[in-house]
Amino acid sequence: MGYQTIEVRKLTPCIGAEIFGVDLAKPLGNQAFQEIHDALMANLVIFFRDQELSHEQHKAFGRRFGELHLHPTSSRGGEHPEILVIKADEKSKHVAGEEWHSDVSCDAEPPMGSILYMKELPPDGGGNTLFANMYRAYETLSPPIQRLCESLTAIHDGAQVYGGRFGHTPKEGGFPRHEHPVVRTHPVTGRKALYVNRNFTTQIAGLRRNESDALLDMLYRHSETPEFQCRFAWQPNSIAFWDNRAARHHAMWDYFPHKRLGYRVTVKGDKPFYRA
Repeated sequence: MGYQTIEVRKLTPCIGAEIFGVDLAKPLGNQAFQEIHDALMANLVIFFRDQELSHEQHKAFGRRFGELHLHPTSSRGGEHPEILVIKADEKSKHVAGEEWHSDVSCDAEPPMGSILYMKELPPDGGGNTLFANMYRAYETLSPPIQRLCESLTAIHDGAQVYGGRFGHTPKEGGFPRHEHPVVRTHPVTGRKALYVNRNFTTQIAGLRRNESDALLDMLYRHSETPEFQCRFAWQPNSIAFWDNRAARHHAMWDYFPHKRLGYRVTVKGDKPFYRA
């Protein structure tokens, strides 16, 4: 794919690319926007170095891709309710993203993408983020297992994460809980991706618990194959933008008791669907 306004350097053959030649603090022209969008579709996660963004500029970049999502644990108050603070320090008992997951897959319409801007990092390295290609996870299943998964849906429940792990109090109506296809069709590329994750998926609908647990465990282990992954080593003022519909990610917590601080803007998505 040719690019005129940006330079794209792939991290791995399977997933991930670094983008050069753009200042995200400035408004994007239509050509630059389209090329960044195309690079995201082609690589599932894209990375930018040496960016200096205010919260308003961060949100403005996100809004070029759609309306911004409010996290289920957001207070909706304050100056920047669309900004999710990603922080860990010596007081942390858990950190965001310590299991392989797709962001807020428990929502009725999970986010299309997330844009994480990292500001502070541990002094001795660590705190990398791993990303995995869920197209490849689906495509490398055997045909009988593909057909089985295409016929199934799964429950995604926010309570076990937001309430159980992090101890948040649910808002009126409780934490989000919804049923989605185990294999979803990407609304832009038309490709099929595996859509279950350790963080939010609690059970495959219609199966006995032991059957569901066995199938989910196999799918998790398969989808975490190293050949499907890339690993991003953060630096201050780096940005990662991932397609939440076909990529999963895992934040390495290997730096306790040191601090890691970033800010995330999330773009609204649509209801997952499967099309044969």
